[in-house]
Amino acid sequence: MVPYPKKAATMPTLDSLTTILSFIILIFSIILHEIAHGYAADALGDPTARLSGRLTLNPLPHIDFVGSILVPALLLTSNAPIFFGWAKPVPYNPYNLKNQRWGEALVAGAGSLTNLGIAVLFGLLVRFGPSVGLSESMLTIAAIISLTNLFLGLFNLIPFPPLDGFTVLRGILPWQSAAGLERFAARVQTMGLGFLILFLFIFSYVFSGPFYEFVIYTFKRLIGA
Repeated sequence: MVPYPKKAATMPTLDSLTTILSFIILIFSIILHEIAHGYAADALGDPTARLSGRLTLNPLPHIDFVGSILVPALLLTSNAPIFFGWAKPVPYNPYNLKNQRWGEALVAGAGSLTNLGIAVLFGLLVRFGPSVGLSESMLTIAAIISLTNLFLGLFNLIPFPPLDGFTVLRGILPWQSAAGLERFAARVQTMGLGFLILFLFIFSYVFSGPFYEFVIYTFKRLIGA
């Protein structure tokens, strides 16, 4: 998911080239998020993602037509203030993880931590780039990368299924509380894609304003604006 601010500092006017660039950055940011899950699982003893060919920057194994192409493209071309996207989830078997107590939380958190790390790196590039002579176009690209990944990282930490923050929360809670969350997640899963669309719709029209303001505030502090 990536915001599309109209007046954020360092962000350009949305012409067709910027729209295409933002779309590409969104797709690869989502892919890096999923790859991070796979690498974390592999490091913790589960090779499922690696054996499935998902630890690759090649976008084709990760692309979900609806979540990676159709939904982001429709929201982009409709000038939505924010838009969503997702890739095919990286498969992993939690029973293979060496650390059964914290393993699932670590795997779930790896995606958001990767996005936030990218956001910080490119945000600092925006902040200090002018002093080393980076061009305006390079600063614009760095700003889009930073803001996209900041939004992805923070959004996915929301503790609500099917977002990673829910799995992180479930993984760090005592067993009895975690079991209750597991039952709640199972009920949500039975509702399928319809529940996800409903959640995104409610978020967009009810909670996106405060969340968006928080992301922009964090982004501005990061780049020194």
